Amino acid sequence: MVSIYKPFMPENITEGINEILYSGQLAYGKYGREFEKTLSQFIGNPDVLTAATYNQALLMVLSILDLKPGDEIIASPVSCLASNQPFAVKNLRVKWIDVDPETSAMDVSQLRSLITKDTKAIFNNLFCGYAGELDEVYKIGKEFGIPVVDDCIEAFGTEYKGKKTGNTGADMTVFSFQTVRLPNTIDGGAIAFNNKAFFEKAKLVRDYGIERANFRLQNGEINPNCDISIEGYGATMSEINSYIGMKQMEEIEVLFAKQKANAEKWNSFFEDHADAKTLKINKNVNPNYWVYGVLAENKTEFLQQMKDKGFYATGVHINNNIYSVFQNDKDLPGVNEFMKKYVAIPSGWWVNL
Repeated sequence: MVSIYKPFMPENITEGINEILYSGQLAYGKYGREFEKTLSQFIGNPDVLTAATYNQALLMVLSILDLKPGDEIIASPVSCLASNQPFAVKNLRVKWIDVDPETSAMDVSQLRSLITKDTKAIFNNLFCGYAGELDEVYKIGKEFGIPVVDDCIEAFGTEYKGKKTGNTGADMTVFSFQTVRLPNTIDGGAIAFNNKAFFEKAKLVRDYGIERANFRLQNGEINPNCDISIEGYGATMSEINSYIGMKQMEEIEVLFAKQKANAEKWNSFFEDHADAKTLKINKNVNPNYWVYGVLAENKTEFLQQMKDKGFYATGVHINNNIYSVFQNDKDLPGVNEFMKKYVAIPSGWWVNL
């Protein structure tokens, strides 16, 4: 059966890994900086920082925004649990926004009505690599002076109006490089910034709040006059993970082209398919086609039909507003309709249609 996900790994990578293993330089260093440079060039944004995990990257974002327990944020429950669990860690008050049931994107027409004087941030999830009308979200964020974070846990390489995610206008964009993403660093993540102040603060937050230039005296001892004034994490990416990511980026365009070609073949297949229709895609969006999304009238039957054809199909995620950890099981009709019908089928680089 053709799998829905598959980790990519470049050939002939072990020699470079072995060299790092015995180099005595395993922590974030030259490969970490080179990987960040490569990501910046691909995205078209010079301000990119990697992190050891996606979870740490998102927690960093919450710290950069100085969010405190009880602070109010707006987010979509149509997302990976990993996208929202950090809100519970920080004990934030989540206001769920409904989605367009034909696209998976947040229903922007409801966004203004959800914003209050207490709203501290808007988290915009690009579900399974698909995106909505991003400019409208950014416009509303600016109108109210509220930062917008694009959650691209599954959307690295997705394009909006010809620009890649991480360079479309969000204050910050978070990426995952976990095993089944492109690129994958076995585990890892990154943040792209459209705000210089956030970028400079992130350098400290990623490294325990330490300003490395002043952290040690000339004799190598820790400088007692170097203050630590903000919370931080040990979130730098190792040299091995960075090297793997760097080598994957050498092949990223070819891999995305294969996924796009697979999606075009699925488009043709579903033109005459009565049981399911393709997701409605915004004319400004070019998804990365991490998976190919459809809406099935009978989800259970369609899942089995695709498996019978040899393609592992799945709903991927479940709407996070059902979980008690968020203390907000608000009923959302768009979310309910979308989750009732949504099915992802394989379209990744390994699929030969």
